[in-house]
Formats: sequence, structure tokens, C-alpha cells
Amino acid sequence: MRIALDAFGSDKAPFPEVEGAVLAIKENLCSKVYLVGDEKILNQELAKYYYDKEKIEVVHASEVIGMTDVPAEAARKKKDSSMVKAIHLHKDGLADGVVSAGNSGAMMAASLFVLGRIKGVLRPAIAITFPTKSGSEIILDVGANTDCDAEQMVQFAELGSMYSKFIDKIERPRVSLLNIGEEDKKGNELTKEVYKHLASQTSINFIGNIEGKDILKGVTDVIVCDGFTGNVMLKTVEGAAIAIFEILKEQFAKDWIAKIGALLSVPVFNYLKKKLDHTEYGGALLIGLKGIPIVSHGRSNSKAIKNAIKLASRLAETGFIEQSSKYFERKKDEVQS
Repeated sequence: MRIALDAFGSDKAPFPEVEGAVLAIKENLCSKVYLVGDEKILNQELAKYYYDKEKIEVVHASEVIGMTDVPAEAARKKKDSSMVKAIHLHKDGLADGVVSAGNSGAMMAASLFVLGRIKGVLRPAIAITFPTKSGSEIILDVGANTDCDAEQMVQFAELGSMYSKFIDKIERPRVSLLNIGEEDKKGNELTKEVYKHLASQTSINFIGNIEGKDILKGVTDVIVCDGFTGNVMLKTVEGAAIAIFEILKEQFAKDWIAKIGALLSVPVFNYLKKKLDHTEYGGALLIGLKGIPIVSHGRSNSKAIKNAIKLASRLAETGFIEQSSKYFERKKDEVQS
């Protein structure tokens, strides 16, 4: 699989992108990486590494979309940016997927403009793979759509269910609706309506509502929510994890007894850190588009970039986009008949 990488997206670009691309090639996670950005800088960085020169190709781009740029405006006007050019490589068939750790709003807008939606999909969503006590689960939407209606959220459930089948190899994924209570009468008017629609869908293995306290338990495979709720939830969990580790670090530094306890607990904390580490998953799929655009965190390191490339390559190999297109085409025919 060939992956296009926006080499000037992350907070510390292009260093994580270059090293991540080299790691991906060395670990045979894909057959080729197109590094898109300022060719002079990229070639200087690549010269520091030993790798198969045939498997990494620099594609020059004269512009960069920054984190402070207005997403839709930047996606339209900065046509020679590393992000937009990387997406075009995917659109033109030179790359099988595209990865960027840049401005997520611009990545969403540019991917929508260039790749377009799968026919029948109302709105694309951001789908993340989230770590839990017993494995992982897919959560969508986590930021693409702050306002949604019931029909759109039912589609998120369909897309998330298909994603789980392809990426996690789960034959009939369990789908849950994020809500303030488990009972079907709980929630606002939107979640109540979504619950009714999901409960009537025979193609979805809907198991009911899930509360925020149960997200990390691993009791479901797919969690559906609107983008506003999903984004707040995601950042709250990320912030809580960081705060817990900082508090523990402070406590362990207080006296020699605490330091001994910390040394004895190192294996446990290393396991917990790895379990909650976003770099293990690399990025999130902009699902519902005619392509495989992966959005990574702005503070991604080389490991996160490598794993984002791995995710894009895995998805391209599964034929997920083709099958998703067929699903919605088939659904459209059923409605018309």
C-alpha cells in the first residue's frame, strides 16, 4: 500500500513525519510513502536516516496550512499546501490513503472538497479507536459535526459497525448510544429519537445506551454520539489521564518510601501508560468519504505517525471504502423498490 503523508502538519513538523515514514518503511507497514512538503527541508532530514530510497518519495509543496488558519478557507485557497497536495495524491490514485497531523478542521474540509462523500452518506464523521479495559472500541463522531439529527446519527452507527467489522474483524459488532442513562426514556429529544431508530434497525446489533462511566469498560464495540458530545468526552478522558499521571508523579516524589513504591509499580504504570497512549492508534478515520483520510493529533510523535500510516494501509487493504459504497448503494435500491 502507498500512503501520502502531509509532512508539515504536526506541531513539531517535519521531524515526527520524516522519522515516522522511515519507521513505517523499515517495519514494512506499507510499500511506499509520499512525503509532501518543502523538498529542501525534507531531503535534509531524510539524509539523517538509512532507509530504502525507492520507498520514500518527496513531493514538493510550497504552502502549509497552520493550526490557526480558517479550515474551509485554507482548504480552498492553499491548493499548493502539503495537506491538500497529499489528499490529491490519494484522489488521483497515486496513494491508497492519506495521513495528516495538521489542522483537523482543514483536513476535514479539504478531504470533503477533494475526495467527496460516499453516495448516500449524509455527513462524514471522525471515528477514533479508543482503548478500553478489555481491548478497544470505535467512537464516532468525535468532532466533525457539532449538530446532528437522528438520521445522521443512525448512519454513524452503520458506518461504525462496518468499520468495526473490517478493522477489528468482529462479525456482528455491538453498537451503543452515548447517553446520560441506560434506560430508553433517558436523554434529550435527539437521543430518544435516535434510540428508537437504532432499536428498529435489524442490520445493526444495537445493545442500548451507554453512560460515560462505562466507556472504558469495553462492554461494547461501537459508541455513537454527536460530534459536540464526542469531542468533549474525548478531551475530558485525555485530560483526566494526563492529570492522574501527573498527580501520581508528584506523590511518588514526596519521600523515599513513596519512591520505593514507585519503583515497584513501574511495570504496572508502563502497562497503563501504553494502554492509554494515543500514539498506539496513530489517528482517526474521516469516515464516510470516498477515500481513507487519517487525522492524527497535532502533538503526534514519530510512533504516532508510523501507526497512522499503518492504520491507513490496513484500511486500504481491507477494501473498506468499496464495501461501504456498495452497502449504501444497496440500501438506496431497497428504499426505491
